[in-house]
Amino acid sequence: MSDAPRAPKPALRPLLPADTARLADIFCAAIEILAEEDYSEAQRAAWMGVSDDTESFRKKLAAGLTLVATIAGEPVGFATLKGADAIDMLYVHPDQSRAGVATMLVDALEKLAFARGAKKLTTDASDTAKPFFLGRGYIPRTRNVASVGDEWLANTTMTKDAAIGEPPTRTLQ
Repeated sequence: MSDAPRAPKPALRPLLPADTARLADIFCAAIEILAEEDYSEAQRAAWMGVSDDTESFRKKLAAGLTLVATIAGEPVGFATLKGADAIDMLYVHPDQSRAGVATMLVDALEKLAFARGAKKLTTDASDTAKPFFLGRGYIPRTRNVASVGDEWLANTTMTKDAAIGEPPTRTLQ
C-alpha cells in the first residue's frame, strides 16, 4: 500500500451566482492554453472576449443547466446543457486537463438529458474538444464557421443518439 497522498476526488454541484468570475477564469485559461494548437492567438483572444462582459457571461451560464466540477470545494470545470438536448459549454482548467473532470461533467449531462427523454444530444465542438466527443460516440455532422468579434472560428456540430446508450457506470477509485 502506497503512502502517497490520494488526489482529492472531483465533485459536481449546480451553478451558484458567486461562480461567475471563477468560471470566466476557467473559460479563459482553457481557451488560452488547451486550444493553443488549434486556434491562432487572435482567434483565442476573440473567443475569450466572450467572458469580458460579466453580466452577459453570467446570463449565458444561467440560461441552461450548468454543472460545476469542484475539487476540495474549488471550481475546476463546468458544462452547460442548453434546452433538453444540447451541450453548449464544456471547459476545464488546464491544471485538471485529462484528469477525468470533462468526462464526469459530460457523463452527468448525458444521463440527465437521456433520462429526461432526449433522443439525441448535440454539441458544437471546438477543434480542441472534437477528439473528446468522438471518443464518447458523438458523430460529426457539419463543419461550421462562426464569427466572434473580428475573427472566424471553426467548430463541428456533432450528435450522439440515445440508442447508443448512456455512458457506462464507472467506479472511481
